[in-house]
Amino acid sequence: MVELKVIAKTNVTKENQILRQILGICSALAVTNLMTNSLVMGVGVTFVTALSSFTISLINQLIPQRIRMLIQTFVIAFYVILVHLFLQTFLPSISKQLGPYVGLIITNCIIMGRAEAFAAKNPPLPALVDGFFAGVGYLLVLLAISFVREILGFGTIFGFSLGLNFTPWTLMVMPPAAFFVISILIWITSAWAIKAEEKGRRA
Repeated sequence: MVELKVIAKTNVTKENQILRQILGICSALAVTNLMTNSLVMGVGVTFVTALSSFTISLINQLIPQRIRMLIQTFVIAFYVILVHLFLQTFLPSISKQLGPYVGLIITNCIIMGRAEAFAAKNPPLPALVDGFFAGVGYLLVLLAISFVREILGFGTIFGFSLGLNFTPWTLMVMPPAAFFVISILIWITSAWAIKAEEKGRRA
């Protein structure tokens, strides 16, 4: 069995779904203008990824290979519907702000990727941990992006004013800003990974 600590560390840092695998970019561009939106979206994706991976691993032996993708999509859609209904019931304002992007969690490459690459080949518990920390890695990147964008675009953090005396950058509240921030983060993490690899070779 794959060690659970290794799974967690790999998904959050070494093989982060956005920064290293370059997956889930579309939602990262769309919802990271506010940290609240990023938090809700990230928690939703984490919930769906963890439980869909667990469920797919649990029933994998019962799924005919020819329809496995169909069943995986059905499982993912079930959990996305739960998230969507929860937001509409308890967080209607945030649900409205996120708009169609909650429903589009179904098409998030991270979820299907973890289902195919890990959940379908491993026992339920490691699959649950893998899905959970893949979602956590995604959540942390979304929060990092929205941290920069919300401060520079609105002068706030989670909607609370920081009392900064500056002219907000209109660009930062637009999707292209997320692209620039993500690119910088990918560059930083790639440079760090290369240095770490070189250091490991010398050792």
